Amino acid sequence: MEWLAEYGLFLAKAATLVIAVGLAAALVAGAARQTRAGRRRTAPPEVVPLNREYRRMAAAFESAAMPRKAVRARRKADKAERRARDREEHRRLASGGEGGRRRVFVIDFKGDLRASGVDALREEVTLVLAVATDRDEVVVRLENSGGAAHGHGLGASQLARIRERGIALTVTVDRVAASGGYMMACVANRILAAPFAIVGSIGAFAAIPNLHRLLEARGVDVEQFQAGEYKLTVTMLGKNTDAGREKFQDQLDNIHKLFRDFVAEYRPSLDVERVGTGEYWHGRDALDLNLVDELRTSDDYLYAASREADLYRIRGAGRPRLRHRLAELAELAVDRCTSHLSR
Repeated sequence: MEWLAEYGLFLAKAATLVIAVGLAAALVAGAARQTRAGRRRTAPPEVVPLNREYRRMAAAFESAAMPRKAVRARRKADKAERRARDREEHRRLASGGEGGRRRVFVIDFKGDLRASGVDALREEVTLVLAVATDRDEVVVRLENSGGAAHGHGLGASQLARIRERGIALTVTVDRVAASGGYMMACVANRILAAPFAIVGSIGAFAAIPNLHRLLEARGVDVEQFQAGEYKLTVTMLGKNTDAGREKFQDQLDNIHKLFRDFVAEYRPSLDVERVGTGEYWHGRDALDLNLVDELRTSDDYLYAASREADLYRIRGAGRPRLRHRLAELAELAVDRCTSHLSR
């Protein structure tokens, strides 16, 4: 009976594994089909008119706080004003003139160490450049504490495309734009920061653990081969040399120099010698150092702009979709089931 019980438990575990593998395979196959379909037919990015959201919030408050007659009168007046503005803009366009209201395109970028959001940023910037004119503006709400230099450098290059087209670029920093985040922010024509936002950290940093002495004490030899004198400077497993450390430091210093030169190119009035030390500052001090141009939150800036411009929030289709996350979770579940059965 004990053998039968153990056998039944084994069958239950095996059935659970089969079901998990089947679900994972279905999810992965579905994600693959969707990816192939997406390559053939690119999904359109999400475009949200922010003016409409502001009006909806105001209408909700008015409905709760004002008499019904006053609410109806207010909505009737707003509707008449919008119609008159639309008619005036239509007449201006029909006569060969430019539109009456400029447009503000809002892009959100929340960075991580690998700057993985750059893939979506590329799509969003391309969409904006396809429709924007020199009368419009792009506002990037940036939250980025830095990370890999090459990833954030690509992000800065994407924002530089906007400036090169002669379109006004404003970066708002409500929380943090440090290191690689400031590399992206400094490209803007204007940088707005909240009073306690963290800004700066113009420097370069690297930390590499070395396990050589631990492995040597355990009698483990690590053999490394390289072609090229500086193909490998420092290593995690082998014994590092003073020459390798010196070369690695030279490479880090070169990245820092490129960073400082990049900041100086886009903000020539900034004293790079003073701020390029790797330090960071809060918004008020950053304003005194010319790291930012104005103390203001993104919410205040956009709401004020909505009174004389049409605002659109752009969200690229390149951002991670739910099906991809489900596929990753399914793969993780299968790994855990396999690990449990192997014990």
